[in-house]
Amino acid sequence: MPNKSVPKAPSPIKPAEYARRRRQLMRMAGEDAILILPAAPERVRNNDSHFPYRQDSDFLYLSGFDEPESVLVLVPGRKHGECLLFCRERDAEREIWDGARLGPEGAVEQLGFDDAYAIDDIDDILPGLIEGRTRVFYHFGRDTEFDLKLMGWVNRVRQRVRQGVEPPHEFLELGHLLHDLRLFKSRDEIRQMRHAARIAAQAHKYAMRAAKTSTHEFEVEAELWREFRRHDAVPAYNSIVGSGANACVLHYVTNRDEYRDGDLLLIDAGAEFRGYASDITRTFPVNGRFSDAQREIYELVLDAQLAAIDIIQPGVSWIAIHDEAVRVLTAGLIRLGILKGTLKQNLEDGSYRRFYMHKTGHWLGLDVHDVGDYRIDGDYRLLEPGMVLTVEPGLYIPPGARGVAKKWQGIGVRIEDDVLVTKDGYDILSADAPKSVDEIEGWMAAA
Repeated sequence: MPNKSVPKAPSPIKPAEYARRRRQLMRMAGEDAILILPAAPERVRNNDSHFPYRQDSDFLYLSGFDEPESVLVLVPGRKHGECLLFCRERDAEREIWDGARLGPEGAVEQLGFDDAYAIDDIDDILPGLIEGRTRVFYHFGRDTEFDLKLMGWVNRVRQRVRQGVEPPHEFLELGHLLHDLRLFKSRDEIRQMRHAARIAAQAHKYAMRAAKTSTHEFEVEAELWREFRRHDAVPAYNSIVGSGANACVLHYVTNRDEYRDGDLLLIDAGAEFRGYASDITRTFPVNGRFSDAQREIYELVLDAQLAAIDIIQPGVSWIAIHDEAVRVLTAGLIRLGILKGTLKQNLEDGSYRRFYMHKTGHWLGLDVHDVGDYRIDGDYRLLEPGMVLTVEPGLYIPPGARGVAKKWQGIGVRIEDDVLVTKDGYDILSADAPKSVDEIEGWMAAA
């Protein structure tokens, strides 16, 4: 299959941008602080086999460094260097087995750190960096083993109080500063995310066609994986490939069942490219033609998604997107006879939640459910340029749903896109994936 519809990959994010992020974070922390962030540990899959390594997203955001057994330390205002990295030394024998390492010298030369040290020397060096710093910013509770190490270093500083050494007296959650920075994407980040979305959209397109000639969910999932890897991407999360009633299970990831002619297939799958996620959901008939009932439910969900996207612009409350989708879905369910009563009554009593039980989206970035507060001082956050969010309304009517006509039962539909908030509106990063009934049927008919 040709892959020309996915443009050339953007350039990687340059060391200068990582340095800018570190400087911005240090300005927020203040010159009396120290910020400490360990890399993600390697995870054992079974026996001596590991899961593919995935760097901690915060660590990656600040460093661009993708090796385990490393610690990033930021010391604002330090005359001998503010940005420090502890990492593995070069080791010719280990590199034969595990691949090349950057080493401390490479971290300084290629990534722009002020200084870098061997990770084996951290016990000797880090307590001295903590001395005289009144505040420690760190992710407490994420890694119990590292928590204990940190408190050990702090206690070593405390033991020297009588010698005039000043230990830190305040310990603060690093995420309170860092995660608000990550919520707003730079131009380079948006380029990576747009590419991730294009890869995922291409994968969804080929999966639609594969469904016509396949018989099992896992065969369609294989097409997603194939397209991700063709473009140097990996799945951003466990893909959902749910046929028939499986589409009514929100986190269905078994992806093993045989499907039948006439079933709908819901695919929730995103590509991760250079750490940045996309997140797209499409629902389509495996035989390429919607039935009348499927079409009515599908177009109702699509109407809700389009209405929700259409209000996105700076200054709009995040929850307003959800409220708009709920309004359209509820009105449609009443029109179809699935809900009874008035729109006002159904919105007030939440009866729509039988068929739509989740929010309409989430932040997107280095994590598929990205960091960033949804509320500030108790009020839902207002959208600002540079935020990226998903918009994903759905309806899920399981078999045997009480009081619901048989023709609607077993239909599950979700439609999801990745949307960038711009200065005057929005930009749909995932627009390449077919979405209207005519687009889907036309694409599958051309297979």
